[in-house]
Amino acid sequence: MLKIANLEKSFVVCIDVSKEGVGGVLTQEGKVIAYKSQKLKEYEQRYSAYELELTVVVYGLKMW
Repeated sequence: MLKIANLEKSFVVCIDVSKEGVGGVLTQEGKVIAYKSQKLKEYEQRYSAYELELTVVVYGLKMW
């Protein structure tokens, strides 16, 4: 957590995935509130592109 968020304002969540890891950034009014990244487990690195995209969406929802 980098900054205290104002719960009355909207948030933007940006997530990304590669064959090695997933990451996400939570922003509010163009300023970074929090970020997190994580290396994929060995079995997750063998996922198809569709499964990786779904994995990062779930990861982003669990994060925030």
